[in-house]
Amino acid sequence: MKSGLLMATAISTVAAAGLTPSAYADETVTIGHVAPLTGAIAHLGKDNENGARLAVEEINAKGLVIAGQKVTLRLDAQDDAADPKTATQVAQKLVDDKVVAVVGHLNSGTSIPASRIYSDAGVTQISPSSTNPVFTQQGFKTTYRVVATDAQQGPALAEYAVKQLHIKSVAIVDDSTAYGQGLANEFEKTVRSLGVNVTSRNATNDKAVDFRAILTKIKGENPDAIMYSGEDATGGPFSKQAVQLGLRSRILAGDGVCSDKLPDLAGSGAARVVCSQPGTAPEKMPGGSAFKAKYQKRFNQGMEIYAPFTYDAVYILVDAMRRANSTDPAKILAAMPATDYQGVTGETTFDTKGDLKHGVISIYSYRDGKKTFLDEVKM
Repeated sequence: MKSGLLMATAISTVAAAGLTPSAYADETVTIGHVAPLTGAIAHLGKDNENGARLAVEEINAKGLVIAGQKVTLRLDAQDDAADPKTATQVAQKLVDDKVVAVVGHLNSGTSIPASRIYSDAGVTQISPSSTNPVFTQQGFKTTYRVVATDAQQGPALAEYAVKQLHIKSVAIVDDSTAYGQGLANEFEKTVRSLGVNVTSRNATNDKAVDFRAILTKIKGENPDAIMYSGEDATGGPFSKQAVQLGLRSRILAGDGVCSDKLPDLAGSGAARVVCSQPGTAPEKMPGGSAFKAKYQKRFNQGMEIYAPFTYDAVYILVDAMRRANSTDPAKILAAMPATDYQGVTGETTFDTKGDLKHGVISIYSYRDGKKTFLDEVKM
């Protein structure tokens, strides 16, 4: 009698919610997303989250059926504040919350420590923007990324600077993060091999606001270029202060600096910046123009850098679910190596480490306050 009463109560509750008993049995599957949603690069983190959210909303609107059961996706968006310690705490929370996979983290310095937690739990992790080679070199079967690595980006930027900008000397500055140091190391190795004089290697941090001491030292070296390896929140003021101090050097930078927001942060200094970005330029992506229009309509703003990659990452996970015919994290993970997905950013296939088989690096400058595509380097 008691069990019958409970059943009747459950059916009444479902009916009151406007659902049928069969709809009540539908499965909700949670995908985690992690990026800095607070702090200096929160705009980049929110952009990543928006890309993932757009994919989730589209998939739910179309309807997703796995193993004969209707599946509704839920995005669990977490903030790691670009802090390694916070990243591990957030990763453990997502694992405890039983996410089936994670899109993230944004930064190499957070993706790398968090990756062990996902590995121990057997949860697939796809980073849309972590470029440090170490991320996929730890022997974990759970780590994937949908962008080229710094081992590709650093040399591409270096070769462009030497062959197209004809630099003979360069000073290098990094922000002491895993990303900043890793990219700077790869850049330095290549420029040295090409005969460029590295006048100095300097370190700052990702919270710095005053770069005048470093820039004054570099001014005395009079290099053709300065390579700044960090994010736009510091790269912008760095470039602005370089111009204010009268340096004539070209400023080279990686994807962390290469954002649409840079002109606001760098002022006239943006005109001196040439930067690299893993992946094909949005206007050259197979679905780039359509994606930009959808993004603008949904969020009433333009995209930054990696939203198309988080968008594709969600679809790649769903593709793995479909091929596995399961939402079980272990079966999703088992399906990942055979990925061959054609999305907004192009074709995605992975090597045995979880890196893209075909990396592309795009080169940009800033003209009249706008990010402008210059060239593409296929790796």
